[in-house]
Amino acid sequence: MHPLLSLVLLVLLGLTTYLIVQRVSSYTRTPTWLLWLVAMMPALIWSGWALTQGNQKPPPSYLVVVPLLVCLLLYWFLIQWGRVSPPAASSTAARDQNSPSSRVVEPTHNESPVLRPIDKAEEQHLQSCFPWSIYYLQNVEYRPQAVICRGQLRSRPEVAYKTIRENVEGRFGDRFLVVFQEDQTGKPFFALVSNPYAKQLVERERSQITRPTLAISLLVATFCTTTLAWLQIAGKFGSSGQPAQLSPDLLVQGLPYALALLLILGCHELAHYLTARRYNIRATLPYFIPILPLPWFPFGTFGAFIQIRSPIPNRRALFDIGISGPLAGFFVALPLLLWGLAHSEVVSMPDKPELFNFLAFDPKFSLLLTLLSKSVLGSVLTAETAIKMHPVAVASSLGLIVTAFNLMPVGQLDGGHILHAMVGQRAGSFMGQIARLLLLLLSFTQLHLMPWAILLFLMPANDEPTLNDVTELDNRRDLWGVLSLALLLLIILPAPGVVTRLLNI
Repeated sequence: MHPLLSLVLLVLLGLTTYLIVQRVSSYTRTPTWLLWLVAMMPALIWSGWALTQGNQKPPPSYLVVVPLLVCLLLYWFLIQWGRVSPPAASSTAARDQNSPSSRVVEPTHNESPVLRPIDKAEEQHLQSCFPWSIYYLQNVEYRPQAVICRGQLRSRPEVAYKTIRENVEGRFGDRFLVVFQEDQTGKPFFALVSNPYAKQLVERERSQITRPTLAISLLVATFCTTTLAWLQIAGKFGSSGQPAQLSPDLLVQGLPYALALLLILGCHELAHYLTARRYNIRATLPYFIPILPLPWFPFGTFGAFIQIRSPIPNRRALFDIGISGPLAGFFVALPLLLWGLAHSEVVSMPDKPELFNFLAFDPKFSLLLTLLSKSVLGSVLTAETAIKMHPVAVASSLGLIVTAFNLMPVGQLDGGHILHAMVGQRAGSFMGQIARLLLLLLSFTQLHLMPWAILLFLMPANDEPTLNDVTELDNRRDLWGVLSLALLLLIILPAPGVVTRLLNI
């Protein structure tokens, strides 16, 4: 690779890493620049090797493994060493309007409130908002820009939250957000935090939330880059990195790939958007992320996303928003993949198979892809053969990979939202830590999982609490959550030897 292109890619990686590390900075006192430097150190070491030794000479294995392990452990240690409670809800929301919900701070006893959110006269009105038969209020604690109300829950959580929220809104209007959470002992408490989403602010920002011109422009740009990406994937670029002749006939070959990939990603994000609107949650339209096809990342897009611009009311809404995207993307990708495999060709397995060589694709890295490929292609697919994949099959396979990544039960990924909604915020955060550690261990045997494992360690493990974070899910949603985690395992786990032998693949 040309040194200038390597430098550009390193800068892009640095900017992406910095944006990810910034999301972690609210959980630790460790300086953001130090976390960024530790996270970037393996890439800087490997780039230095490439610049001094050349791209033809790969770095020794110890120079790959040792910096990776040391920097990941150091990154985790620095976060834990400076770990703090999340910042107050109002200041967090004012700094980051993309935050899906509010946080409640539990300061130490050495901290003194700098401001009383309500005065003495209003305190009497506040106490009247808590009927003794619903939630017996015992103690009111003042925090900077928040009021913590502790007592005994005497009704079902959803009834208590609805009643008290309506009472607070009747007394104070939209001045406060009512948050219902559990403390360290599992005892539910209420918190009134300053509302950054007041009606006047909502009206002022309404025109800035849905930006159809921006969404359509990014969609058109991503359509162009994904159309060009098929030329890179299909090996139609020359040694200089450019196609020999960019003709209309050549570009038309990329249309099935581009249309299928945009359909899968668009349905994924549109499902998030429509579910959020169903719960009256403000959200942006889906934004696609275009990128010019590169040798190391030839796919033409980094995916798509929406931004949540108002608090999520409860764990049920959080679950529905989280699971709707992956399921929609999967149910669109599955029939497209089956059709694409049926129109693919079976070729001889190369002597040195590459993981994402779609001209001679070996599906055994994924149990689900193995089963689907064998069911469609039948006996012609053997251990000595590979698949020359149709463009639609390539796009659908990438759609499954995107689905699997989003289902990882970590932080603010869709899987993190699902797990949080199922087991609660604290248990979900703990299980997310275990999940990304297990993925890191698995990545040493399945090297294609290593970038995922690194990215998950850079992301914050905690998910944002909902306003009513106490009411649990129903059994039907719990079942769908278990099925989504099973789908994740089917996609990321390789086909076991006993399966490949039974299928003769």
